[in-house]
Amino acid sequence: MLDERYLPHLSNNLWYSQLSPVYQQYLLAHAQTLQVQKDQSIFLSGDAFNGIYAVLEGAVRLGYIDIHGKEAVAAIAEPIMWFGEISLVDQQPRSHDAVAAQKSAILYLPGSSMHQLLHDHPQFWFHIAQLASQKLRFAFLELISIQTQQIGQRLAQRLLFILNGYGNHLSIEQRCIHLSQEQLAQMLVCSRQTVNQELQELEKQGVLKVAFRKIEILDAARLHQIAHALPQA
Repeated sequence: MLDERYLPHLSNNLWYSQLSPVYQQYLLAHAQTLQVQKDQSIFLSGDAFNGIYAVLEGAVRLGYIDIHGKEAVAAIAEPIMWFGEISLVDQQPRSHDAVAAQKSAILYLPGSSMHQLLHDHPQFWFHIAQLASQKLRFAFLELISIQTQQIGQRLAQRLLFILNGYGNHLSIEQRCIHLSQEQLAQMLVCSRQTVNQELQELEKQGVLKVAFRKIEILDAARLHQIAHALPQA
């Protein structure tokens, strides 16, 4: 059973909040809370499906580490963002790594519980499809932005994506994003120096505040304006 102190955060999750009370109660009854340490793996690329997860506290890096130890970060999952459902849908091994970026509390729904729910209520596949499609939508938005936007706009958009949990939040409760400039540069496929310059410019404008491995968003509305500004003629 999930610790009650996490219920308000879970209720702010768009996907969970739209589930019927029957499904919500089932997930809560079968959920486990995992305490993971910084750099501890939750699952790795190639692992078999064993359940789905959500970040309750802390942050999780979603990406890949090659044989030389070089890490590529695709996304940062912060409270409350669900992950791990892709292998449930396609029944293939995990496509990426999920590694704790800091000490974190993780909600875990075991694979056996998910399979039982889907066996008893096949209509729940619709909700799993919603969860997977949400990520697919943001992946397409990012691909489009690479081809159509300047780096400043792409940076603003990616910060908004992370702040809003890639569409997971009903409302923005936390204003701090926990990641390094190097990780942010990897996501944007550019140099750390470029990211640093753009962040400094946004800091001068009072949009955000940069600290060690942390970015505090001070003006989300202004960040949204920058991300969606029309190209200059």
